[in-house]
Formats: sequence, structure tokens, C-alpha cells
Amino acid sequence: MNWEVIGIWLGALLSLSLYSFLYKDNPFYKFAEHLFVGMSAGYWVIYTIMNVLVPNWWQNMVPPSGGFQPIWIIPGVLGLFMLFRLIPKLSSYSRLSLALIVGTGAGLSMTAMLQTNALAQVHGTIISLGTGGGWFDWVSNIIMVTGVVCGLVYFFFSKPHEGVMGGAANVGITLLMVAFGASFGYTVMARISLLIGQTQFLLFDWLPTMGINL
Repeated sequence: MNWEVIGIWLGALLSLSLYSFLYKDNPFYKFAEHLFVGMSAGYWVIYTIMNVLVPNWWQNMVPPSGGFQPIWIIPGVLGLFMLFRLIPKLSSYSRLSLALIVGTGAGLSMTAMLQTNALAQVHGTIISLGTGGGWFDWVSNIIMVTGVVCGLVYFFFSKPHEGVMGGAANVGITLLMVAFGASFGYTVMARISLLIGQTQFLLFDWLPTMGINL
């Protein structure tokens, strides 16, 4: 039994089942969708247990070198409270864990977010407008600084967007739309590359198993 061929056929049939949604919703698509969701959930459960809970909690509470650290019972209990969401009568206990996660996450990420999304971007706009790098760099710097200022003006709602403020705000929203469009275009290109890869799999891996060579 050629397991490689069986794997190719399973992959091809599941791919065609998913693509069948382009025609209309059907049982083949639902089966492939449910299979994908179920396998993903099962994989991440095992991954979380083996790569998160065991090394970060169990091995700290019961070290391989021996001994027992009772302080690690507290995160274990809080983690157990998260599962109480599945029990309506005990679901209120999960709020303790959620509150701790949200509060701790907000506190720890505040510094990182400030450095990456605020200070780093401010530092990036503090550039020289001189011509030391040539005319292209000079024009690029002018465009970037203008775009940053106009983008900030658009989000300045304390004054009506009229006159110079209105013109700057219109430039800002235009640049924002260009940025959003570029981001969306990048996402579309990534999805198209996935489609091309799957199409190549069907044409050059699956069809040859039936004696059809392109």
C-alpha cells in the first residue's frame, strides 16, 4: 500500500471539498470544514499541554530534580477556574482568572506597546529634511513627515475640519486609505499565493496519480 499516494488523494479530495463552497454550501464542504476545525482544536490542545502546561507549570511545581513547590498550586487552581466556564453554576469563578489575565497582560504589554507603537514611530519621524542622501531621500522624508502630520490632524477632533485643518485632514485620510489598501493588497497577494500552491499540488501531484501528466 502506497501511503504517499493515499495522502495525496486525501489532500486533494479535502481541497476539492473546500473549494466546492464556491458553488454553494454542501455536505462535502461542511465535512471538510468540521474535520479541519476538529483536528486543529485537538492539535492545539495537545500542543498546549506538552509545550505550555508541562514545562511552564508542572515541571516548576514538581521539578525533575525532586521536591515539591506548593506555590505553583495557585496558577493551577486559576487555570482550573477557566474550565469552569463550561459549568454554568461555577462559571463566575472564571472571572477571577480572566481579570488576572487581562490585568497582568495589560500591565506587561503597556511598556512594549509604548516603545513599539509610540516611541519608535515618533523616533522614526524625527528625521533630517536635508539633501545629504540625495533628492530621492529628501522627497521621501518630506512625504513621510507630511503624511504623519496630516494623519494626526485627521484624528484631531477638538477643532472643525475646515480651511487648512480640513485640507490637511483630507490629505491624512487619503494617505490612510492608501496604507489600508496596500495592507489589504498584501493580504490578497498572500491568499493568492496559497491558491497557486494548492493548484500546483492538484495539477502536478494529484493528477499524475491517475496517469494524467501536464
